[in-house]
Amino acid sequence: IKPDNLFHLKPTRCGSYGVGNGPNGVPKLMDLLDEPVPGVGTYEDFNTIDWVREKSKDRDRHREIATKSKESTLALMKSISDAFSGWLLMLLVGLMAGALAGGIDISAHWMTDLKEGVCLNGFWFNHEHCCWNSNETTFQERDKCPNWKSWAELIVGTNDGPFAYIMNYLMYVCWALLFSFLAVSLVRAFAPYACGSGIPEIKTILSGFIIRGYLGKWTLMIKTITLVLAVSSGLSLGKEGPLVHVACCCGNILCHLFTKYRRNEAKRREVLSAAAAVGVSVAFGAPIGGVLFSLEEVSYYFPLKTLWRSFFAALVAAFTLRSINPFGNSRLVLFYVEFHSPWHLLELIPFILLGIFGGIWGAFFIRANIAWCRRRKTTRLGHYPVLEVLVVTAVTALLAFPNSYTRMSTSELISELFNDCGLLDSSQLCNYANVSVTKISSDALPDRPAGPDVYTAMWQLSLALVFKMLITVVTFGMKVPSGRLLGVGMEQLAYYHHDWVIFRGWCSPGADCITPGLYAMVGAAACLGGVTRMTVSLVVIMFELTGGLEYIVPLMAATMTSKWVADALGREGIYEAHIRLNGYPFLESKEEFSHKTLAMDVMRPRRSDPPLSVITQDGMSVEEVESLIAETSYSGFPVVVSHESQRLVGFVQRRDLVISIENARKRQEGVVSASRIFFTEYTPPQPPNSPPPLKLRGIMDLSPFTVTDHTAMDIVVDIFRKLGLRQCLVTHNGRLLGIITKKDILKHMAQMANRDPDSILFN
Repeated sequence: IKPDNLFHLKPTRCGSYGVGNGPNGVPKLMDLLDEPVPGVGTYEDFNTIDWVREKSKDRDRHREIATKSKESTLALMKSISDAFSGWLLMLLVGLMAGALAGGIDISAHWMTDLKEGVCLNGFWFNHEHCCWNSNETTFQERDKCPNWKSWAELIVGTNDGPFAYIMNYLMYVCWALLFSFLAVSLVRAFAPYACGSGIPEIKTILSGFIIRGYLGKWTLMIKTITLVLAVSSGLSLGKEGPLVHVACCCGNILCHLFTKYRRNEAKRREVLSAAAAVGVSVAFGAPIGGVLFSLEEVSYYFPLKTLWRSFFAALVAAFTLRSINPFGNSRLVLFYVEFHSPWHLLELIPFILLGIFGGIWGAFFIRANIAWCRRRKTTRLGHYPVLEVLVVTAVTALLAFPNSYTRMSTSELISELFNDCGLLDSSQLCNYANVSVTKISSDALPDRPAGPDVYTAMWQLSLALVFKMLITVVTFGMKVPSGRLLGVGMEQLAYYHHDWVIFRGWCSPGADCITPGLYAMVGAAACLGGVTRMTVSLVVIMFELTGGLEYIVPLMAATMTSKWVADALGREGIYEAHIRLNGYPFLESKEEFSHKTLAMDVMRPRRSDPPLSVITQDGMSVEEVESLIAETSYSGFPVVVSHESQRLVGFVQRRDLVISIENARKRQEGVVSASRIFFTEYTPPQPPNSPPPLKLRGIMDLSPFTVTDHTAMDIVVDIFRKLGLRQCLVTHNGRLLGIITKKDILKHMAQMANRDPDSILFN
């Protein structure tokens, strides 16, 4: 019988039935099936994969292909196509995610403008595209053209007066409510997994947990549509996090086109790591930052090969998005900026202050958001999601419309705040007082006194800051306009007090000393760093956004400061906090285990528990095994020599056991409840009239990971983290004592941190 290396270190075929003669005349069970039992080696929903087994399966598959490739030209071609399939898959993921991101950007831009008016040339044009070809726009009112009509102009015939303002206000709120109602209704009806940003769940999936349907085609379809609707409704959220979810859905769906990724959960997670990089690449226009984000923030297992493929996929996605050119500015994002003035060493002080603010804000935001989400889960509020979304949207729209900085989309707001004011800017933030300038550089204007519009904009920005901070806690977006206020303040301080000690020597009258847009960018990085605790990837993303190498040091200073301050106030980032809130079985690699406990303190069964459920290698019938499966809910069972000796033989998964027994009953005659089950290589002679036995050695793991009862728990935790184990058996002098699962470790860690250990379950 030809061996099949489906499982690691087990050169036997799973699901072997029938009787033949082995060496010395001892009956040997024969395999009557040409193919392995369907379903064996797969996982149930809400279970953790066995990384060791999956990697071993892939090594066996690769070894078999390499051996066959030397036998014929056709086999060699199959070997080459197998090696190339990973790069082809990355190409497809990049193309698909880039195309979807371009469509989302274009649709969201159009629907956001639809709340304020419509284009007469074609309702599918947004405001900017509608006025591109118009010859009747002025410099001061470049956004006004005859082709674009506000809702007040269409309904009451004029855009002036209180009645027109109320009409525009009413239409803005109505469109916002319609968009949010459609979004929440589609999610509830068709794809509940499409809610939220998705990054906490993707981190959990990448660690080996299975959530079926979370990255499926329905989730992708509904997430893409509702992301446009949610962003367009004006809720304080961005499309950056959800785009990571969309890209991972693309990666998961395309994996089904390739056998080696469809049948291997570990290989599929390598693709999902690359897809996460693609999501950030199209969200921020930062392919290198996307790769680093996947490496630093979401990936659990990131080999060098995945790094190269992530880089290629992010490159393809960025190229695809650039080809679509969704914003018409030849950039990948709406808020791409370029600063021209150098920064001075003394400016590190305000940059560090922004970092401190970002860290404090990040810690406050996480606590407030988690408290709100916990309240939603534990009270009647969570029973009415549609009503909750509509109320939040109504409050957001009613408060946002009067302030131009909260009325505009978040991408437009960031673009406005990052802007380096030039002569051709008609923005309120750039309306400085006119002063006689003898020499104007082609790159930068000198510092000037702020005009009345700038002070008005400062008040509006201050109100926008408070509004965004409060409403974002509820809606979980992270765009807080903090830095621009400090930047304008520093600029005016330098203009009016350039003789102060801190400005003397580097900021002379008529020079361009302070760039407020740079402060906005540093402030945004500090706040995002405080909330997510990202460092390297965040700095690279911001660098790719601005294209300025010289601003890396300010960004590094602010980002590290915000992380230190936020870590001092709370150890968890927002994604880790949501993972813990939802009870996902995620073993955080950043969390130190500093307690002096042993494996015997954590293993089950405890002293007061019933004895461990085990299967003997040759002494149990089909009925007894089925009864054991029915009476317990464990994911697997240790196989021992006998109940008396408790000497460990191996470990068998519950799902594999159920499928193999069912398959034997259907396909092998004579298998009944009284049939004996054997996990031994050869079977002892059977009584003449006994039913045919069942051999299941092929589904047993012959080399389960074991530790002794006196192994320190910090070593056990490291083993689980680095090998991605589902469970580990505890022995004493070769005798089985108990078992430690991933969930046992998480419960023990929660108990040591004075948290509720029963919260570690999928909810």
